[in-house]
Amino acid sequence: MRVVVAPDKFKGSATAKQVAAAISTGLRRVRPDLEIVEMPVADGGDGTVAALLAVGFRPLRVLAEGPTGAPVMSTVAMRAGTAVVELADVAGLGRLPEQRGARAFAPLTASTYGVGQVIAAALDAGAATVVLGLGGSASTDGGAGMVQALGVGLTDERGDDIARGGAALCDLAVIDPDGVDARIAGAALLVASDVDNPLLGPLGAAAVFGPQKGASPSDVALLGRALARWAVLTEAATGRDLARVPGAGAAGGAGFAAMAYLGARLVPGADLMLELIGFDAALTGAALVVTGEGSLDRQSLGGKAPVGVARAAARRAVPVVVVAGQVLLTGDELAAAGFTAGYSLSDLEPDPAISMATAAELLERVGSAIAAGPLVGPVT
Repeated sequence: MRVVVAPDKFKGSATAKQVAAAISTGLRRVRPDLEIVEMPVADGGDGTVAALLAVGFRPLRVLAEGPTGAPVMSTVAMRAGTAVVELADVAGLGRLPEQRGARAFAPLTASTYGVGQVIAAALDAGAATVVLGLGGSASTDGGAGMVQALGVGLTDERGDDIARGGAALCDLAVIDPDGVDARIAGAALLVASDVDNPLLGPLGAAAVFGPQKGASPSDVALLGRALARWAVLTEAATGRDLARVPGAGAAGGAGFAAMAYLGARLVPGADLMLELIGFDAALTGAALVVTGEGSLDRQSLGGKAPVGVARAAARRAVPVVVVAGQVLLTGDELAAAGFTAGYSLSDLEPDPAISMATAAELLERVGSAIAAGPLVGPVT
């Protein structure tokens, strides 16, 4: 029988590819007769490019500006005129410098400028469609840096370019959208995200995600004012009121700028990624799908990769088993999300630190348990 193993990453423990390999090893240990298809998945956040490279996309390496200005080498996934840019790989939390073994947050000055540089490089390489995966951002600049790098003029009252970062938007006086890279108009830009937060307000980019990026309460208030100014001046410059659109607050407001200045269309990240990797075709003849992520909770139900996998498999009437470091959903919630069964590594190792350190071994054990279970059935 055919089993498709399609997990997302276990953040801090294993990449999606490593998770798929470990589960598959456990499955084969008990059922060497199985036909196993390993298909790592993502939802637009960190790990997206790696998942696509695993299914045949080619890498394009681009030197760009990281969130604090230091150069970073980012990878774009390319295939047949489509380029997939992962914001987290350019301006994500993992790109922040380290101080004393910890990430040095820069909530007021971190920028998405490098993301615009990478998009330009993808266009240079001949991309007709650019997919921008949002998630894991280190910045709350409303995507201002990104569009600034692509030619949008952002100046203060003296006519000088504003500085990098969200706080600098408080100095913004004039927006000139006419200088945007002309190739943008001829390309299709899709924004892949699982976040439906607006740009402003109590559910907005600063209030919800700012603290995750090191913002203090006073920083959050400042960033909120800066983004409000950005929204007002953007509406005046473009005639578009997008601050309340679901997803505008994704990646520190990068979703907002992508829509306003790049003509981007926001799409559910998990669904788009599954389409790009050819997941539906992989389901042909499959008797079971195994998916998973580090923590399966109510946030997952908003459109994380495992739920996208379950939805896609349900359309083909293929049962889905989910594996997670911890499963925080009830049995009824699992069933409603489309999962036939759920396995938690915490049942095997309750200590989170040990579980994360030994994730590969635990995933192999879960794979073996799934192979010995009723969904797989006896050897034929």
